[in-house]
Amino acid sequence: MMIKYTLLSFLFFLSGNFLIANSPNYLFIYSPKDTVILPSKTDDNLGFSFEKLLTPASVFNKTRFWSMMGTGVGIYVPTVFALDKLWYSKFERGKFHYFNDSGEWLEMDKAGHILTAYTEANWSFIALNWAGLNNRQASLLGIGASTLLQLTVEVMDGFVNDYGFSWADIGSNLAGSTIFGMQQLLWEEQRIVLKVSNTPISYSDKPIMSQNGTSFSSLKSRSSNLYGDNYTQTFFKDYNALIFWMSVNPKSFYKNSCLPGWLNLAVGYGSHNLYGGFSNSWIENNALYTLSEVEYPRIRQYYFSLDIDLTKIKTKSRIIKTLARTFNFIKIPSPAIEYNSLGKLKFHPFLF
Repeated sequence: MMIKYTLLSFLFFLSGNFLIANSPNYLFIYSPKDTVILPSKTDDNLGFSFEKLLTPASVFNKTRFWSMMGTGVGIYVPTVFALDKLWYSKFERGKFHYFNDSGEWLEMDKAGHILTAYTEANWSFIALNWAGLNNRQASLLGIGASTLLQLTVEVMDGFVNDYGFSWADIGSNLAGSTIFGMQQLLWEEQRIVLKVSNTPISYSDKPIMSQNGTSFSSLKSRSSNLYGDNYTQTFFKDYNALIFWMSVNPKSFYKNSCLPGWLNLAVGYGSHNLYGGFSNSWIENNALYTLSEVEYPRIRQYYFSLDIDLTKIKTKSRIIKTLARTFNFIKIPSPAIEYNSLGKLKFHPFLF
């Protein structure tokens, strides 16, 4: 599931920004000539210092770089162990093996891999650029960091009997990090941003009879087992609620246009009626359940919508800039047009 990739990448991002945010005793403020160390408890300079601290170094800064790397490794290693104990320990494990899941979940999981790898590369670039690495160096190392994070989970999947090492996942991971890296190397900016949105779904608790007629379940029960019970879980896991977006900034391609710099056009991909990887069939309490393909067709959904690129909103605040770049992977709710694989066209006045 996408949640384990998201957890690893977010913790890695926090590690890269832990020292940026604060230090127990000091704030490190970079200037072109040297590094000035000020007590973090100096109230008169705290606000100014924090703004300075978030400003990327103009040249390579060893203190920032090695502090960031050390903190990153210090969080990465125990996070991997935590994933092993808290997530993978729930599954039976055996010899390393491969698994072809290229057609699973209508490729929604592959879209999740692309987005996660893209976001990891972006977050890594932010931290590396803050440490004073130039655009090329930060871009290439960002791709490398993203690849390492994703590969770690893929290798761990390879030892789980229910999963397996997936070359399709590897391809999706490389696609996501490459989409970020190539834009940064070519344009030194992200003109096409990958994003995600989630519209919560209320699942029916109407009883569904098992194939042998002895047991009952429901869509609510099935979705709870698959995707979780609360929004913090389902935001990254519920393939029926997720939409993955490619948000394009026209102003970046047409510099002399009168379009607002923050306005984006977005195309999205989603799905509906997914209650199993390859089909809507599952086993629950030793009973087999199969949904009717007529009543619950597995649907692909395609969207067109407006969006906002938070990084293009003009502000002098380095704090706001950092937050905007960090959370720019979330699509802004707005009107949208949907066309699905059933041939139906829909208009959503306000799509989350």
